[in-house]
Amino acid sequence: MKFGYSITKDRQIDFDRNDKRIADYVREHEPSFKTCISCGSCSATCSAANFTDFSFRKIQLLVRRGETNEVKEEIKKCMLCGKCYLACPRGVNTRNVIIQINQAIEKIERHDI
Repeated sequence: MKFGYSITKDRQIDFDRNDKRIADYVREHEPSFKTCISCGSCSATCSAANFTDFSFRKIQLLVRRGETNEVKEEIKKCMLCGKCYLACPRGVNTRNVIIQINQAIEKIERHDI
């Protein structure tokens, strides 16, 4: 029987099920990552964001949540120019965060962490 509606997929995030290995790795190797307040200064000055839909805020949010499936493709858009680091009011070394995320992904693929 059709009632004129359908049941949509659940949009809740199960934080316990998500993989937090990348976030833990980045926090260990770049402690300034903990001080990010998601203000958006990095995204506003980003050269890559002018040409793509790249957003450091989105990446750090996905990493902290443990939703790492999209992160691998997103960080490839970063040009590592460093403008975000210069604009950050909290002094988060955003370039190093991107590098550490990339290293963590490589280690996970090799089953090192």
